[in-house]
Amino acid sequence: MTHLFITGGAGFIGSNFVRFVLRERPDWRVTNYDALTYAGNLANLTDVEADPRYRFVRGDIRERDDLVAAMAGCDAVVHLAAESHVDRSIHDSGPFISTNVVGTQVLLDACRDVGIDRFVHVSTDEVYGSLPLDQPDLLFTESTPIAPNSPYAASKASSDLLALAYHETFGMNLCVTRCSNNFGPYQYPEKVIPLFVSNLIDGEPVPLYGDGLNVRDWLHVEDHCEAILAVLERGRAGEVYNIGGNNERSNLELTRSILSILDQSASMIRRVADRLGHDRRYAIDASKIADELGWTPTRSAWPQALVETVEWYRTHESWWRPLKDGTGAVHQSA
Repeated sequence: MTHLFITGGAGFIGSNFVRFVLRERPDWRVTNYDALTYAGNLANLTDVEADPRYRFVRGDIRERDDLVAAMAGCDAVVHLAAESHVDRSIHDSGPFISTNVVGTQVLLDACRDVGIDRFVHVSTDEVYGSLPLDQPDLLFTESTPIAPNSPYAASKASSDLLALAYHETFGMNLCVTRCSNNFGPYQYPEKVIPLFVSNLIDGEPVPLYGDGLNVRDWLHVEDHCEAILAVLERGRAGEVYNIGGNNERSNLELTRSILSILDQSASMIRRVADRLGHDRRYAIDASKIADELGWTPTRSAWPQALVETVEWYRTHESWWRPLKDGTGAVHQSA
């Protein structure tokens, strides 16, 4: 592989992955294909925009002819473009079906047109549904039945199955990855960590859903990028790989940690009505990717990883403030 085509490369995970690949694979070229919807931001990539190995193409994954033209000369695709905010999917599921399902279908067909050699479809642990809080040893494995509980998760589950069907039907050299909650730099400020940090910087309370006991496995975005690259290079065609941080925290614990790092009191917590269909717990068994590809998380351990992430948002107000001023975001997404 010498020329990688990344969809959604101006988003949070995508921009970190673009940067990671350019750093770790100096002989590769990268084409970043992004529609620049509300969560796509070229300011995420100002440090690489002048790199001769990097090219940006503005485009929609639902436009087959545009994809075919942009992918000319590319060897492999990492598909990150997606609508990803659960609250938005509850308000209006239409864009999620259109982008995540139809967009994935159009992209897969365009890859067949071009003759792409390798395809990695990046998904989420939310497709598995919810785990009970009282069974801490129960984890999502790659054989856990798909049981999505939100329109967002259902759209991603649909795209996963579609991608795997293209492997079975057409022999596409394709893998699917399913990750836990990501955190790190350049995350859009409707998501829980940048939302809470920016609220506290502005002296505003942080909105905590329900009892705050919902549990998530937190994965640093650079750990995720490293895992995606491992799957791209060494993953077995037709396989699913779970990617987790071994870092389960309740939303209440996360909130208290952010408050502590920023020297704020619990009085800054504002309880809000719970999200509809709010999954209680996600937890990843990532032993398959560890055993087969030798990947384990090395950047996700708390408290240090969270401290560094909070500090990034504290010192990059010029990055997040213009985005947040236009979002009206009031809820976290964990």
